[in-house]
Amino acid sequence: MILTLSGFMGSGKTSSGRELASRLGWPFVDLDAAIEESTGVAISTIFAVRGEAAFRQMEHDSLETLLTEAASGNLVLALGGGTLMTPSCRTLIREKAVNIYLRAQKETLLKNLSKEDSAKRPMLGGDSLAGRIGSLMSERAAIYEEAADYIADIDGLSPGEVAGDIIQMLGKDICR
Repeated sequence: MILTLSGFMGSGKTSSGRELASRLGWPFVDLDAAIEESTGVAISTIFAVRGEAAFRQMEHDSLETLLTEAASGNLVLALGGGTLMTPSCRTLIREKAVNIYLRAQKETLLKNLSKEDSAKRPMLGGDSLAGRIGSLMSERAAIYEEAADYIADIDGLSPGEVAGDIIQMLGKDICR
């Protein structure tokens, strides 16, 4: 079984995904980290030099490779915040994975993202952090929900609590 974790930047896809994979005894992959590893280039540099369209194509290709390689086994895969904005990526995930949307309120995301260097997150450039989060959330929230097989509300929860909630949510389906 392949579990994908989707959601906005700062929703804890990577930290909760690592915890979930550890509890299940499954491998864990962060899609953005896999792209950086395979290209040897930081995501922010790819955006700056080649643009978003080139990055989204790399993201699709990496996603397709990872899903194909894991097809006969188990995997927890943290998606990038914008992965689901590419229709072909949504199709791949719908066909080959169980997608869990880590849903967070704007305040939680602002708190989590303000701790980080937003220069590492090219989609957060421009407006104030709060304005950019609000703008992107209004574009993405409906797509995250539509693509979700399950929704986990993460506000106020630790990565361990989120992982526990996901395991409980999936119940016997986790063994299929």
